[in-house]
Amino acid sequence: MSTELSSDSATQANAPARAEYAFQVENLTVAFGHGADRREVVKGVSFSVRRGESFAIVGESGSGKSVTARTLIGLTGAVAEVSASRLELNGADTRRLSDRQWGAIRGRDVGFILQDALVSLDALRPVGREIEETLKLHRFGDARQRRARVLEVLAQVGVPEPELRARQLPGQLSGGLRQRALIASAIALNPSVVIADEPTTALDVTVQSQIIALLDEMKRKDGALLVISHDLAVVSRLADRIAVMNQGVIVEQGPTAEVLSNPKDPYTQSLLDAVPSAHSRGTRLSKRPRRVAAPATVRTRPTPSQTNGVRPPIIAAEHLTKRYRGPDGVTRTVVDDVSFELRRGETLGVVGESGSGKTTVARLALAITGADGGRVLIDGEPWSDVPERTRRPRRRLITTVYQDPLSSFDPRWTVEKILHDAIPADGAYRGRSARAARALELLQLVDLGAEHLDRRPLLLSGGQRQRVAIARALAPEPDVIVCDESVSALDVSIQAQVLDLLADLQADLGLSYLFISHDLGVIHHVSDRILVMHGGRVVEQGDADEVFGNPQQDYTKQLLSAIPSLERAR
Repeated sequence: MSTELSSDSATQANAPARAEYAFQVENLTVAFGHGADRREVVKGVSFSVRRGESFAIVGESGSGKSVTARTLIGLTGAVAEVSASRLELNGADTRRLSDRQWGAIRGRDVGFILQDALVSLDALRPVGREIEETLKLHRFGDARQRRARVLEVLAQVGVPEPELRARQLPGQLSGGLRQRALIASAIALNPSVVIADEPTTALDVTVQSQIIALLDEMKRKDGALLVISHDLAVVSRLADRIAVMNQGVIVEQGPTAEVLSNPKDPYTQSLLDAVPSAHSRGTRLSKRPRRVAAPATVRTRPTPSQTNGVRPPIIAAEHLTKRYRGPDGVTRTVVDDVSFELRRGETLGVVGESGSGKTTVARLALAITGADGGRVLIDGEPWSDVPERTRRPRRRLITTVYQDPLSSFDPRWTVEKILHDAIPADGAYRGRSARAARALELLQLVDLGAEHLDRRPLLLSGGQRQRVAIARALAPEPDVIVCDESVSALDVSIQAQVLDLLADLQADLGLSYLFISHDLGVIHHVSDRILVMHGGRVVEQGDADEVFGNPQQDYTKQLLSAIPSLERAR
């Protein structure tokens, strides 16, 4: 028996493929709660997806697009109230399927790619065993054939060194590698229908392009693809038709090129206007007016030291090198002789493929990870090569905003406690009343009100959580904030608001940003200078417009050529 599906399984999986439509949905409504607390999150939605077609649903966080997708494969949960005039998968009515019947369908007939790989993958199980579990559940081959299929599908989604990665835990992989492992698990059994909920959110542009091509090829083999995404550029490359959702309702749908080039609904137009790019540099992306800083929040920053009358860069990295020993016993260099400077009040964008060393460079700059060679200076003073007790009083100079604030917050803490924990206990903030006033001031800095103080992270929207993460980073009054994929998980309109907020804070507080992102449109919008990394080395750096407009290195040209372009689609 080969690594392909057995003949019986193949017959079962391919039997429904004779249906003309993968999905037919009419008047779908999904509600949660009862009585006065009942809330409809999907309201009378109708659409269909033919075989050989890719259909995309876009909209803001909370618009109902993910609930719609989960309803199609019976994952809304027991507390959901679902009604529809028609709800079919591969021509079969799914409104009354049992959990056991759904279990036989998911993975075999329809694959579901979840958005959050860090949460979706078992943190204590190697990713290879995670994928193998799907194969075992549907009785695919013997142990040897399952292991061979795991390596095959990991290679198929662009995972380098699949034998090594299959043995690693999710926490040992970059965000992009985790997402690829999750995609591999969803397509391991070659399902004829795939639902992809933000499948490329954590991926760099070259791998993103590879995954788009892979999904597109699956669709061409008489399959069907339903994509949930906030990335309109990705949707423009992948989808044949598009539906735009707002507050549980589809406000516009039609051929992708038509909707993106000539949107009829004002909401669709606002989404398109919020997409960052080279053309948006120096302009506001969101409709919100500029945040006006209260005089109390704009503090006089200490005058930096000078050498021969020249102000040193706020961060200077000199010949940084970092090596790690892998589970196979091989030592690999992940950062190789990297040098750069971050000046006061500027944004340095760091780009490169997943595994290029971007995040490791950030950890070296933060002195969270020790370097095997080279050093980091902050404001001209030693930083990375001094004992932690020497570094600790200056820790407040550099803070971080991560990609997923929910995983970096204690879910039991309120917003007030999260902020109080980050506010220095000395100086002007001694005493409970002073700290309470500072917490409120921090929320006002990020356009949140006092009503958020007693809320816990799970009760906040994605955009609100990211604002709280920024407020926490501002609490020690830093000179530098490291933004590590800090907007990649946000839908386009919330991303626009957060990028505008970061720009306002930089202008008011003189902050410097080390901005890491795989989204080159975002990087071009926010950055003054660019650092391009590949294989742990810096291959090109310079002015943002110069690097994007006239790249000198072949790798940079390759990276830029892979960017999905919304302008071309429109």
